[in-house]
Amino acid sequence: MSLYAIGDIHGCAKTMDDLIEAIDPGDEDHLVFIGDYIDRGPDSKGVIDRLIKLSGTCRCTFLRGNHEEMMLNFLDHHELEIWHINGGDSTLASYTRDGRVEIPDEHVAFIRSMLLYLDTPQFFLVHAGLRPAESIEENIQRYSSEVFLWERSHLGASELAWDKPVVCGHTPQREPIDDPLLICIDTGCVYVSYSGYGTLTAVKLPEREMIRVPNSE
Repeated sequence: MSLYAIGDIHGCAKTMDDLIEAIDPGDEDHLVFIGDYIDRGPDSKGVIDRLIKLSGTCRCTFLRGNHEEMMLNFLDHHELEIWHINGGDSTLASYTRDGRVEIPDEHVAFIRSMLLYLDTPQFFLVHAGLRPAESIEENIQRYSSEVFLWERSHLGASELAWDKPVVCGHTPQREPIDDPLLICIDTGCVYVSYSGYGTLTAVKLPEREMIRVPNSE
């Protein structure tokens, strides 16, 4: 059995299909999606449709990203401005039919069900990252979801106090980070107009084998 962590998709449904095809998961494999399924790309609705369908055919864990959090804040508290700034308009457009936004209850329930992190014996998986000067357990005990969804201070930190590698996304990299205690697999799939970005990345664990496909939207 292998565990595959899959980076930030951002509405790129066709590219996600290409990556799943490249992984070709078996019955015993475990797919862990690390968040940011929506916003900025052309087909956020299609991504969620595909993920729900995929969860019925293989073992999947879905972590929440900051973009899903912004969507929930819009649905629950009508907080649109920050979501608009961060690409929420493309998500709303993907759910618009005949001038009306229609987000299926199944999609909302799916997003609400997402976890903030997955702690395995060998790896800790989270969307954004953790505070670098504290252990994983201290991060879990001391901090709210804001750290798990938005943190960036671990990138470039001179020392990490974690007891095992943390796998994250959230901050686009031209190449995946593969350090002893930090694996970052957001390679800016949706940012095709920026040099060096525009790929969707997964990492096979524990081997740390990177699987990358170019944006095909």
